[in-house]
Amino acid sequence: MRWALVKVCLAVTAMVVIAFAVPLGLVIKEMARDRAFSDAERQAATIGPTLTITTDREELTRAVLSTEPGGRGRLAVHVPAGTGSPRLEIGTSRVTREDLETVGTSGRASIADVPGGSALLQPTALGSGGIAVVEVFVAGDDVSNGVGAAWLVLAGVGIALIVGSVAVADRLGVRMVEPAQRLAGAAQDLGEGRLGTRVPEDGPTELRSAAVAFNSMADQVVQLLANERELAADLSHRLRTPLTVLRLNAASLGEGPAAEQTRAAVEQLEHEVDTIIRTAREQRPQTQGGQPGAGAGCDASEVIRERMGFWSALAEDEGRTVRLAGVDRTVRIPVARPELAAALDALLGNVFRHTPEGTAFAVDVHHSGDAVLVLVSDAGPGIPDPESALARGASGRDGARGGVGSTGLGLDIVRRVAESTGGDLRIGRSVLGGTEVRIWIGLDGGPAERARRGHRIGRRGGRRGPRGVRGRNAELRGTPDPRGKS
Repeated sequence: MRWALVKVCLAVTAMVVIAFAVPLGLVIKEMARDRAFSDAERQAATIGPTLTITTDREELTRAVLSTEPGGRGRLAVHVPAGTGSPRLEIGTSRVTREDLETVGTSGRASIADVPGGSALLQPTALGSGGIAVVEVFVAGDDVSNGVGAAWLVLAGVGIALIVGSVAVADRLGVRMVEPAQRLAGAAQDLGEGRLGTRVPEDGPTELRSAAVAFNSMADQVVQLLANERELAADLSHRLRTPLTVLRLNAASLGEGPAAEQTRAAVEQLEHEVDTIIRTAREQRPQTQGGQPGAGAGCDASEVIRERMGFWSALAEDEGRTVRLAGVDRTVRIPVARPELAAALDALLGNVFRHTPEGTAFAVDVHHSGDAVLVLVSDAGPGIPDPESALARGASGRDGARGGVGSTGLGLDIVRRVAESTGGDLRIGRSVLGGTEVRIWIGLDGGPAERARRGHRIGRRGGRRGPRGVRGRNAELRGTPDPRGKS
């Protein structure tokens, strides 16, 4: 397509140049000829006044020699014989007698071809009533003077136009063809399963619109696939909450074939759920946008109270002490209710799964003008390497606590909830002696970092954290459980 466009442009430009240059060259040649003979007529006219006054040879000779062509031997005067006067021939003549007689008889100027050029024969009336003929020789070089240079200029202009048009056509062809080729290649790559393929949005308006539409389509395809796989992983992970209950109940069945079969079935079901989660995570494509919780909202205090009511029953069965603080007032956050519930279930499920029975845990909520901080703490053995745990949670290669059968999706669910609001997820050492998971939830998608800095200063310097909270440890120790548990 590119070379076809260049060939078409070359042919069209060449035809235009020829159509204009050839006639213009002929006009230039004719103009040079007219200029040369106009100069000859002007020189011949300078002898006219002298011929009307006298036909004396000496006077006419002086008049002829005083002119430029006469001094160069290119002007001659032919005076016919009259009454009592002979015929006069002054200057160098190049024409034949017949040409002179024809002009003298007709009384009209004429141009005769002579060796080396042309001769202008200009009739002039004499005072005696006869007609003299003034002959001015015009050399061939004078007729074509400047024509060659003008033709060269025309040729150069024509070639420059052709070269310029080819260059412009080539650039236009590249500008049109390359975006089309990239679009075609990207469509082929997307069809072969390379979902990260995108097209630069440049080129002509039509191709740019096509590239924008293609990228939007590719993003939507990737997002749909990601949502489908994330939904499969999230739903599978949420099954682990009732599975935890089943496992705890199965553990209390005692010994016997039925109890062993129940525990084996629960273990097999957990294994299958883990397999589904890992498969969905391994096949998850990279997505753009579409963070969970965007555009939704809920009351964090209400959701936390509800989920703690569920887990407190299991905690009572295992002899765990539960602490809850900061949920006595409404705290609106830009996270969908199911997403926050799934994040809390993931963290509390980890506490039950990876800490011994009887281990205490606490949930604490701090609220500031820019962010909400949710802390899930336990008195378990803790995590030796929190950074590696976060890395494993992000990649899904291992569990957040390194436990057997962990998929690492729990921390990913929590991380996505926090990052969808501009916050983040961190793991540290809790005041209970075990693990503390801190979830920062930004209320406007940006200022959470300022709240984080203020909270870190408060923890290091003993000053107030977000919203004037002093000494979270004291608050946890002194806040009663909303269900009346100690």
